[in-house]
Amino acid sequence: MLKKLLILNGVMAVAQFRDDGAYVEGYGAMPEEELVRLTHFAHDYKRMVQGNVDQLSMFAQVNGWTPPGGWIVRGPAMTVCSISNVVAVVNNNETSLTEVMKEMNEVAHY
Repeated sequence: MLKKLLILNGVMAVAQFRDDGAYVEGYGAMPEEELVRLTHFAHDYKRMVQGNVDQLSMFAQVNGWTPPGGWIVRGPAMTVCSISNVVAVVNNNETSLTEVMKEMNEVAHY
């Protein structure tokens, strides 16, 4: 199911990790060592976002902020995005992030 994301325009690599951050599998135009580092980054970033959202929710006293649905880190040429325990690297000039996130959501909840 994870490989399905590679058919989307601009998706360069995809990977999946466990809740403890351990690498499960990955595919695409990156060596496996880089895919492992990508999953560690995604796991750490997911935890950081969760902590920030938890604090915002606590101080704002507004429901609906948690849990975060996913996150996107956009650079000049590439974007890293994640939903649940699935992470992808995409080329900004070749993709629609809306489409990628929609498909990632489907894969993450499969």
